[in-house]
Amino acid sequence: MKIGAVAKAAGIGIDAVRFYERQGLIPEPARQPSGYRVYSPDVILSLRFIRRAKELGFSLKEISELLSLENAAEATAADVKQLAEAKLADMEERIRALQRMRRALEQAVSGCPGKGPTSGCSILRSLAEEK
Repeated sequence: MKIGAVAKAAGIGIDAVRFYERQGLIPEPARQPSGYRVYSPDVILSLRFIRRAKELGFSLKEISELLSLENAAEATAADVKQLAEAKLADMEERIRALQRMRRALEQAVSGCPGKGPTSGCSILRSLAEEK
């Protein structure tokens, strides 16, 4: 299959296919004498895997680890679960951090009358304060 058909079937762009190839997430395809890449239909499954993993928040490094685990004979489901649990813990910490930022910004916004010169702006003042 040519790159356009593979990209369309996987639901990603052609540039993404090339990028994942350069990153080693998918194998380098064979080339026709004309130089066109010729992909195996199996690569579509890998690209869908990568796309879905990215949607779940996994980094390319983590996706590479997941793919390695999938292809490693000695790897177990526990190994995959451990990686997913670590990602989940990281996400939960990010959510807590975002909630803290939201509360701080809500306080700054609620304290601002929205009138007058910027020199008296409580939002700008709160950003300059040391906490």
